[in-house]
Amino acid sequence: MASLRPTHRAFSLISSMTLTQQRSIVSAYTIAKRFKSTTQGLKERLSEIIPEKQAEVKAVKQELGKKSLGEVTVDMAYGGMRGIKGMIWEGSVLDPEEGIRFRNLTIPDCQKMLPKAEGGQEPLPEGLFWLLVTGEVPTKEQVQLLSSEWAARATIPSFVEELIDRCPNTLHPMSQFSLAVTALQHDSQFAKAYQSGIPKTQYWEYVYEDSMDLIAKLPNIAGRIYRNVYKDGKLPAINPNLDYSANLAQLLGFGDKQDFVELMRLYLTIHSDHEGGNVSAHATHLVGSALSDPYLSFSAGLNGLAGPLHGLANQEVLRWTMKMRDELGSAEASDEAIKDYVWKTLKSGQVVPGYGHAVLRKTDPRYTCQREFALKHLPTDPMFKLVSQLYNIVPGILTEQGKTKNPWPNVDAHSGVLLQHYGLVEQDFYTVLFGVSRGLGVLSQLIWDRALGLPLERPKSLSTEHVKKMFANKN
Repeated sequence: MASLRPTHRAFSLISSMTLTQQRSIVSAYTIAKRFKSTTQGLKERLSEIIPEKQAEVKAVKQELGKKSLGEVTVDMAYGGMRGIKGMIWEGSVLDPEEGIRFRNLTIPDCQKMLPKAEGGQEPLPEGLFWLLVTGEVPTKEQVQLLSSEWAARATIPSFVEELIDRCPNTLHPMSQFSLAVTALQHDSQFAKAYQSGIPKTQYWEYVYEDSMDLIAKLPNIAGRIYRNVYKDGKLPAINPNLDYSANLAQLLGFGDKQDFVELMRLYLTIHSDHEGGNVSAHATHLVGSALSDPYLSFSAGLNGLAGPLHGLANQEVLRWTMKMRDELGSAEASDEAIKDYVWKTLKSGQVVPGYGHAVLRKTDPRYTCQREFALKHLPTDPMFKLVSQLYNIVPGILTEQGKTKNPWPNVDAHSGVLLQHYGLVEQDFYTVLFGVSRGLGVLSQLIWDRALGLPLERPKSLSTEHVKKMFANKN
């Protein structure tokens, strides 16, 4: 695997590390090399799949290229292009009734079929990434190889460490996260290769390398931000013998809580991808279509994820739920008291956060699997019991109100309570965790964007005056 051969720059970087860090890097390379001798790696498998997929896309375009995907209405144009079928996203599709499918596998399918850690019950996000990239369920050995390779790529340059360390604690964690990802662009292999004039057929290879490097570094960045802002600023080195989620938990300071490690495996898997129209996915894809490298593209996605209507939603849900608990005097409030509070929220012109979805018309399967996790690991937690009460009460009230097409809870209605239970109580950091996960989905698609040669995205826009003229004197 060419990506595992240390470059001159890598040797220079390693020489500046502590002895412990050097040993971790050497161990990671050794493990990856051992697996490589017996297991086909992701890049090798992808190299086999891409020509087949390119031929399939070419055939689809030839046969169906002139077919209409659906009607675009004026309401859609004014409504944020909601519902317009206008882009290709290979990794996942969101069905209004069934929920998300990752390469045609539901979340329960993924929980059942994807490899798990020794003694674990939740799917490893490494396996989900392999699935998103190849469309295939990986073997346990292939997932171990991916874990080792990410550990080998995880070190962040010293200037990025210094950049994060110099950020004031008052700078929002998401701003620091985006800043660090953008700074990593300094080492983009794609940017350098593009400047040297590589052919388009090789774009995907360098985007792949950048994406793998970036995904590998995200836990280190997230852990450094968390420790700087909320703790003492000290964090351990990546452990080459741990999987991606276990290393993330270790970096955050929760590695000794096995249930939290399991939660991270589930969390990173289910938050990774949600087809291509959401802001973080679309922003990454859009900026990438300009041939910006994965670092610049994903940074754009993170900036969108930081918005209150996207990644900050779970934080808003938790704050609303905690405010309700405080006003009612206890997490063990009666159903009637909760009903009154929900109606009070609605009558004040506000929405009940965590309920409803732009596409789904049923309970979000991502909510369901988190609920199942809670029932297994923290059934008596007071806040979980309160969330369960809301689950039984809110849909009926929203249905009675009649203003929503989907009265059921979405993924954000549950995740904050789980993180709180295990002691990760710093709500401003939650979106950073979301960002680590979302990198798996959007960067897997970015590899395919370049493999399929998808062009610069440039939809046609209209002014209000032009729309009026289009329909003037028409019945």
